[in-house]
Amino acid sequence: MQNPIAPLLDSANRIILGKQHQIRLALCCLLARGHLLIEDIPGVGKTTLAHTLAKLLGLNYQRIQFTSDILPSDIIGASIFDPEDRSFKFHPGPIFNQMILADEINRSTPKAQSALLEAMEEQQVTVEGKTYRLPSPFFVIATQNPAHQIGTFPLPESQLDRFLMRIELGYPDRNAERELLSGQSRYHLIENLKTELPPEPLKNIQQQVNTVHVSSALLDYMQNIITFTREFPDYPCGLSPRAGLSLLNAAKAWAFMDSRDAVLPEDVQAVLPAVAGHRLRSASQDSAAVVAPILERVNVL
Repeated sequence: MQNPIAPLLDSANRIILGKQHQIRLALCCLLARGHLLIEDIPGVGKTTLAHTLAKLLGLNYQRIQFTSDILPSDIIGASIFDPEDRSFKFHPGPIFNQMILADEINRSTPKAQSALLEAMEEQQVTVEGKTYRLPSPFFVIATQNPAHQIGTFPLPESQLDRFLMRIELGYPDRNAERELLSGQSRYHLIENLKTELPPEPLKNIQQQVNTVHVSSALLDYMQNIITFTREFPDYPCGLSPRAGLSLLNAAKAWAFMDSRDAVLPEDVQAVLPAVAGHRLRSASQDSAAVVAPILERVNVL
């Protein structure tokens, strides 16, 4: 299977230094038709990652800054009276773009959060009884500040479950930070990027990901993982059926990115922390620590 996204990964890694695994997970999430949550402190490159991917994929990009006073109409749009036609006309909001950066989503109220998350789930918005389809492909990257920071409204578990993956970027290593400090501005480099994978080929790849083969033995392994999360006493709530589907789709995308036409247990293990960590974790644990009991106790068949 030819891998058409290797040039895209190479270009992204030249912008976001030392974060190859996180970039790969972000692309995997996109190929699996999911949405991505990045939880980290300010200033580690969350916005830069979203802008880089939008540029490389040739997607219409819009950043929405979530604040405590943002309204649902600021996100999805509103009907405004036109005095000339003496009628109301719908003015689309920033959600009507192919890639959305929902910046600091947990700084907004639950009502505003729900407006975005419902649009993510349904791929459409309804205003005054009329439904408007969102563009395709449609990908949301939401950033979230750590819960201990002032002025945050934590996303409830039901809303977290709508994100296929959650990742952290973290601080760069010493070599990457030295290159960052001595090199050009990241924003200047982003402006000079060329599109590596336009929207139409991207949609074709998303369809190809669905055709990646999954054996019965692999499905047994996945079901054992899901069952373990529901029975393990350290997890307040196990993985839902939607989480199981998310894990399957992410594993298919990971296999595709490795130029394979079938999913291996290693693909499931590679995406498990990002897919399951935010669904199972306690506030004091990172995703890798949360899924460690699964990887240790659920055997590959």
